[in-house]
Amino acid sequence: MGTVFGQIHLNNIISGYDYFKNYCLGNSIELTDDYPEDKLVATQTIKNLKVLNANGIEIKGLGNQISGMDSDNFEITLVGVSYPLFEEEFPNHVKAYNETFKKDY
Repeated sequence: MGTVFGQIHLNNIISGYDYFKNYCLGNSIELTDDYPEDKLVATQTIKNLKVLNANGIEIKGLGNQISGMDSDNFEITLVGVSYPLFEEEFPNHVKAYNETFKKDY
């Protein structure tokens, strides 16, 4: 629990690989993976990155990572989202998790 991820929809960006790599290099953010021949990149935590819900409220976590490649898609992983925010924002995840531990009597 406390970890969520989702696809990033890029608007008016031709190459997500170039965009994220250049951003990280320009802001001293370490890359976890970088494969230029495949246009694949993965980042360490981007401290100034904010993830907002549909109401504009920030979903804070302990860290985040962006990964993906131009020929596929890019996704963000947000780790360490605390309660009660996690349960408020992702009630279906919590319900599914709890269902895995129910016993049939």
